Amino acid sequence: MPDAALDFAGNDYLGLALEPRVREAAADGARRFGAGATASHLVSGHLSVHETLEQKLAEWLGRERALVFSTGYMANLGVIQALADRSTALFQDRLNHASLLDGAALAGARSRRFHHRDTADLERLLARSEAALKLVISDGVFSMDGDVADVTELAAVARRHEGLLMIDDAHGIGVLGDTGGGCTEGTSPTEVPLLVGTFGKALGTGGAFVAGDASLIDHIAQFARSYVYTTAQPPAVTAATLEALKIVRDEPERRARLADNIALFRREAASLDLPLSDATTPIQPLTLGDEARTLRWAARLDACGVAVGAIRPPTVPDGQARLRITLSARHARADIERLLEGLARCRQEDTPCATA
Repeated sequence: MPDAALDFAGNDYLGLALEPRVREAAADGARRFGAGATASHLVSGHLSVHETLEQKLAEWLGRERALVFSTGYMANLGVIQALADRSTALFQDRLNHASLLDGAALAGARSRRFHHRDTADLERLLARSEAALKLVISDGVFSMDGDVADVTELAAVARRHEGLLMIDDAHGIGVLGDTGGGCTEGTSPTEVPLLVGTFGKALGTGGAFVAGDASLIDHIAQFARSYVYTTAQPPAVTAATLEALKIVRDEPERRARLADNIALFRREAASLDLPLSDATTPIQPLTLGDEARTLRWAARLDACGVAVGAIRPPTVPDGQARLRITLSARHARADIERLLEGLARCRQEDTPCATA
């Protein structure tokens, strides 16, 4: 993607990646703590800045403890591997992120896949299981479709069958909820014992966390291989995340601006008869079906200086290739109008886009 292109492909939902305060916090973190943590958390790499971030996260999310991982992928791998083994029964939404499926594979546990957002199907599968540990896992906001899990119902079903619920809210943290706490905001630790989130989306930095009961998090810290056997997150990134977290909590107007941009895009896209989904999150997929058509639309938008994601199988099922369009609080109305103009021209198939 050219530097000058309008970015409707990335996940910087609140515009914090380029926020001067966040960038300055990263620079200050490097000056204070150095360029790297130099060791794993359990050796000497766990610095005061990591500890502060974990405390702030736990307080914000209403959990006893949080644990910072270097990436979201490593968080999901580590949490599942630390808790599950071949005797564990895992129940995963069919559209869960690849890292959740890979975590099950690393643990040697079989994943039973329930129909997307279908808690009746989940209940049917749970009722058949006699496993000592039943781990129910779902994305919070689904990364390719933009729809949101019914966390309350998932929690109720899991509790009825003595299961442990894990929500990966990578795309909801910072965006959803009155305080940006994501799709689990307002739930108790009993309802959602394991909450995973990332910093590389709405918070604009990098890394991830898991939050939950202190004893559960301590177990993960001791046995998650992707946490134990890797160098701790660079302190500059952690310092930047601390500042981003403060902004998320103190500036709800960013979420309001994002909501306005989502509403504008959906209203105007509907008037153009574009193939919208029902998603009301920043992830707005336009399912075109045909891979060649999807690539053609993406190339035409690129020629207009507008970057969108062209998503094809195996990331999505056959016949569901799509443009994955993401909205941000930093988009101006003119930016969204330029995107819509490009999409309108794409409907004309062979009409080239004029450079704006």
